[in-house]
Amino acid sequence: MKPVYSIVAPVYNEAKTLPLFYERVRDSLNSTGETWELVMVNDGSRDESLPVMLSLAQTDARVKVVNFARNFGHQVAVTAGIDYATGSAVVLIDSDLQDPPEVILDLIVQWKAGFDVVYAVRTKREGETWFKRTTAKAFYRFIYQITEVNIPLDTGDFRLMDEKVVRVLRQMREHNRFIRGMTGWIGFKQTGVGYIRKPRHAGETKYPLKKMIGFAADAITSFSFFPLQIMIYMSGMLGVLAVIAGIVISVLRITRGGEYFGGQATTIVVLLLLSSFQMFFLFIIGQYVARIYDETRDRPLYVVASTQGFELQPPATRLSSAGPGSLHPITQVPEQTTT
Repeated sequence: MKPVYSIVAPVYNEAKTLPLFYERVRDSLNSTGETWELVMVNDGSRDESLPVMLSLAQTDARVKVVNFARNFGHQVAVTAGIDYATGSAVVLIDSDLQDPPEVILDLIVQWKAGFDVVYAVRTKREGETWFKRTTAKAFYRFIYQITEVNIPLDTGDFRLMDEKVVRVLRQMREHNRFIRGMTGWIGFKQTGVGYIRKPRHAGETKYPLKKMIGFAADAITSFSFFPLQIMIYMSGMLGVLAVIAGIVISVLRITRGGEYFGGQATTIVVLLLLSSFQMFFLFIIGQYVARIYDETRDRPLYVVASTQGFELQPPATRLSSAGPGSLHPITQVPEQTTT
């Protein structure tokens, strides 16, 4: 029977958290009196996460496991869960318990009220450093200003999506993924539900500063040309400064007899400054070119080593870049384990 709700949870080294996460999801969804499934995607975990997930799947047939061949990243793991989900409504939630599973019930209320996307808004972030809270707040407001897509402030991937939104999302196969931006781009009727984000139940964050910077770069380059457009303003500003500086230096040298700005020091400083701007914007251009190259290779987003609990394979054909009518498998499944 097709479930009403599919809960999609990416997992990376969360062995200590998974039993409690499952219990809280189970208790919350059972209270609805409707059918549900929990699709957990093992994103190349190095701890005992996979055995824990398989044990839960053997105990409860509603728990289903997708096991990656290696680590492909959080956004790709979320994508795989969406691909395998079969519910009328799909809920994305992390398995570290920072997003309380009980909030899912609030999302469901808004979905039943007629909204197609219900995103969870972080009204407060507990257990996080001042630096992370400040940079996250600044990032959300920056991306909101530079993109034409309506990406709600202070939201993560924790959200509920109607199946018609999910069908569109499955056709979007870009490799540098920003799920919250993609759902905003799709449109439909959307609303938010506020909640307090909790500290991690166990383990450590999977998004250190380096990954956060990379994630921000993916978000900006996926939904905005602002970094490229700003180049014309910078070049114009530097051109005006160069003209003004040329006039000022010429006047001072004529009136003061070369007393000011003598020698090559000024020239070297200006050249270094211009070179730094050039290298910076070449780097930005390179980021866009690299993403174009990544898309043209048209590789599968992920490789699945095994699955547990699925009676059938997911819809394994999607539109390819070869043309509107071309289909190809999005996953490679060397082994299929079912219960």
